[in-house]
Amino acid sequence: MNVGGEETVGIVGGGILGLAVGRELLRRRPGTRVVVFEKEDRVAVHQTGHNSGVVHAGLYYKPGSLKAQLCARGRVMVRDYCAEHQLPYEQCGKLVVAVDESELGRFDALERTATANAVPGLRRVDASEIREIEPHATGLVALHSPETAITDFGAIARTIAEEIEAAGGEVRLSTAVAGIERTGGRVVVTTARGPETVDRVVVCAGLQSDRLAGGDRKAGPRIVPFRGEYMTVTAAKRDYVRGMVYPVPDPRYPFLGVHYTRRVGGELEVGPNAVLALEREGYRRSAMRARDVRDILSWPGFWRMARQHWRTGVIEVRGTLSKRAYMRFAQRYVPDIGLADVVRARSGVRAQAVERDGSLVDDFRITHSDGVTNVRNAPSPAATSSFAIAGYVVDEVERAG
Repeated sequence: MNVGGEETVGIVGGGILGLAVGRELLRRRPGTRVVVFEKEDRVAVHQTGHNSGVVHAGLYYKPGSLKAQLCARGRVMVRDYCAEHQLPYEQCGKLVVAVDESELGRFDALERTATANAVPGLRRVDASEIREIEPHATGLVALHSPETAITDFGAIARTIAEEIEAAGGEVRLSTAVAGIERTGGRVVVTTARGPETVDRVVVCAGLQSDRLAGGDRKAGPRIVPFRGEYMTVTAAKRDYVRGMVYPVPDPRYPFLGVHYTRRVGGELEVGPNAVLALEREGYRRSAMRARDVRDILSWPGFWRMARQHWRTGVIEVRGTLSKRAYMRFAQRYVPDIGLADVVRARSGVRAQAVERDGSLVDDFRITHSDGVTNVRNAPSPAATSSFAIAGYVVDEVERAG
């Protein structure tokens, strides 16, 4: 980074990650001019504003991976940030429940992973202890993570944006970025409002990240969007789950499966599932955009992924078409919440990076090329890890010079 005079850093994306990077730059380098480009008319519109609000404790992630390292660090940073700014943060805890013997091998493997990641307070509980923690849940055995929490990541993002502006940075709303080009030792960011020349760019564009990857786009990975749909439990039974109840995940698939999650506003949600979205920012089942469909179908990795996971895809589509099928799975964990106790609610879209060979990118992926740092893959637990990812990104930017 330029140590003499004022350096300008452009950040593409006004979600929690892009904003956290801007905040970290201003904290470390108060003389830096930071400009955040956000195409929507407010921050945190897409993945940040549509996630489940869970502050993860690090149960699932491969030990030593960026996810494992940055989630552990980020959880504490989110907790402390919420306390400092009087934002909601509820440490309601989570149970990951095995309901039949076929899941016990995966359950044991998960316990080993969570133990290796030093998940705070983690313990294995039997069927009777499950009932003590969650009286309406059922299962053979569970992992209890008492420090898994919930928050409002949209509120955190809005607070960070205010911090950036108070520190002299800019958050330019309704400013879509169309291209990024290295020219004459600097970087030209082309926007709908005209070009902006900066010294360095950090791309945190989420669902659009691969479209701003320059020459790396052809090599991949490519973003394949998955829509996650939620049900809301009616008021009469929203207290049937005190915290969170999750299934044992399938390590071959990056999605955690339908689960029960409390919200800081008091609601109880069931979901999300994961179905292929035909529009990257399409939150309705009918949403479709020709460019997004073309991008999916033209990527060889999509077809290779589809051949490998088509059975899971069929199950997920069945759940999106039938509320009964959706709840049949969920009721394995909380039998007392039935079809009549839920209504269809909101949805979100996850940016899943897929390699050319069809493999799903599991870890965070951050690349650097000629003045441009691109966060190419940042799925869950990116919101939990956002402050820690920001620190990592700024470290890498400084290292790149």
